[in-house]
Amino acid sequence: MIVPCRNEMRYIESALKSILVQEGIDGGFEIIFADGGSDDGTRDILHGLANKEPRLRIIENPGRIVSTGLNAAIRAARGEIILRMDVHSEYANDYIKQCVNTLHNTHADNVGGPWRAIGKTWMQKVIALAFQSPFSSGGAGSHQVNYEGPVDSVYLGCWRKETLVRLGLFDEDLVRNQDDELNLRLIRANGTIWQSPSIQSWYYPRASLLALSKQYLQYGYWKVRVIQKHRLTASIRHLVPGGFVGTLLALGLLSFIFGWARLAFAVLLGLYFCGNLCASVVTCRRLDNLKYLPAMPMVFAAYHFSYGWGFIRGVFDFILLKSAGRDSFGKLTR
Repeated sequence: MIVPCRNEMRYIESALKSILVQEGIDGGFEIIFADGGSDDGTRDILHGLANKEPRLRIIENPGRIVSTGLNAAIRAARGEIILRMDVHSEYANDYIKQCVNTLHNTHADNVGGPWRAIGKTWMQKVIALAFQSPFSSGGAGSHQVNYEGPVDSVYLGCWRKETLVRLGLFDEDLVRNQDDELNLRLIRANGTIWQSPSIQSWYYPRASLLALSKQYLQYGYWKVRVIQKHRLTASIRHLVPGGFVGTLLALGLLSFIFGWARLAFAVLLGLYFCGNLCASVVTCRRLDNLKYLPAMPMVFAAYHFSYGWGFIRGVFDFILLKSAGRDSFGKLTR
């Protein structure tokens, strides 16, 4: 198991406990934490736990971003199978066993379970509820908790180490979207990514609108770099938020000159908010959680507008200015 982390004092112990209680597998397993220079006490907790747990190893991640941490852990791994795990998730006791069994039984190149989101605080629960909705995810298979079959990307992942080495590991130029980019390379190499509901984990999303907006701003921004690198996108859903926000911006500018642009701007924005409200009601009623309805439209808007604006900034920086990316978009938000 490989786990990149940085400044995760609030989550590190619960995540490791969730990993250590995993059912055993033939040959056993090791847990490698790649720490990206934590300065909040995370390192002290990890070293304290490592003194008691021989399966736990801690390595340095001087690059301090997820992709460099993942690669450092993969290179250090002694096992033939690699499972990526995340500090902000909890895992069923048979998570590892189900990953390994699915990898063997399907002969896929990468396997994983659906991306189930849960929350602790009221706002985090709203964000988690919206996360599962097709209105926020564009119908991504990885957000469909009962879907089993091929997908274009899967949560976390489980591979044979030789597969990752053959692909060239994760792209260390990417602050975000490194998993999507790796999966895109895998698919272009005629590989298969398989999702199985038997592989169960629960992800804690951002707990505030501001943190969510910063996260999806980065996702949209770095998605442009992935598209630029491969000259194609994995799915049309990655283009929709940027196209929507870009159209609004263009109509907003044209509205200073043309009356029809003002009307088109108002109509488009009105249609969006009507659709947003309908999706909010459907999402909350479907799970009998109408108490979350007051915040749901704002959460959906944070997903869409943040990703869309990040995508536009990415087009400006990566494609028009041909830059390597802004520092403000290279700092992880947690």
